[in-house]
Amino acid sequence: MSQGEGFRSGAGADDAQRSAWGKITSSIEERRFLAGPRTRREELARAVRIFLETIRGFRHLHFAGPCVTVFGSARFAEDHRYYQLGREMGRRIAGLGLTTMTGGGPGIMEAANRGARDVGGRSIGCNIKLPMEQEPNPYVDRFVEFRYFFVRKVMLVKYSVAFVVLPGGFGTMDEAFEVATLIQTGKVESFPIVLMGMDYWAPLREFIAGSMVAERTISASDVDLITFTDDPDEAISVIKRGADLYSSDLPRRTKPLPLLGEKS
Repeated sequence: MSQGEGFRSGAGADDAQRSAWGKITSSIEERRFLAGPRTRREELARAVRIFLETIRGFRHLHFAGPCVTVFGSARFAEDHRYYQLGREMGRRIAGLGLTTMTGGGPGIMEAANRGARDVGGRSIGCNIKLPMEQEPNPYVDRFVEFRYFFVRKVMLVKYSVAFVVLPGGFGTMDEAFEVATLIQTGKVESFPIVLMGMDYWAPLREFIAGSMVAERTISASDVDLITFTDDPDEAISVIKRGADLYSSDLPRRTKPLPLLGEKS
């Protein structure tokens, strides 16, 4: 098993893997990355590391999809209503035969992975290495770790046909609006974005449909890129439309090659 990747057969990533997963202290490397120009040698070495991390993600996830990515806060306990909603969505996504993909951590991420596990569905976590808040959850079938946020976000988008966004903080907002921007600008197919937790998202919904449209910072039609609902049935109906957009003429994927780090 390669570093930064795990696979389960019925019982999730083992305790040894999970105890080390996501554990990293703040590093000089990460702070220096966006802190302006460095030596040519240092920049080349960093570019190689980014390339290798990207290729590793491609190889580990090539056979994972189609997926539905679920975003949400890591801070909700299992007795919270949003956790329960995330778990139900994990069950529903698995019921469509789709893979549930999350950041692999606790809170909403755990809930969605757990819901998929409840009904025997497939479940994947794309973890980001952070000095805090990234304890692994035991419900992922496979996990891949990333150092760079932007590489991880590519993976969360590349293999998904729909996106479910439950209440969360800065990271959740960043992920949701990056997906919306990619769809708005035609960089990806018009896959569904479903925001759940109506009481939480109500001010945002009003801001998008009101202030942003009124000031013409977005078009009125852009409002339709996002579905707001608390009804799992409605959410699943919207997600099905995304699955229908999934191209049937993608390149034929042969059997995984372990030499390349691929998994079935």
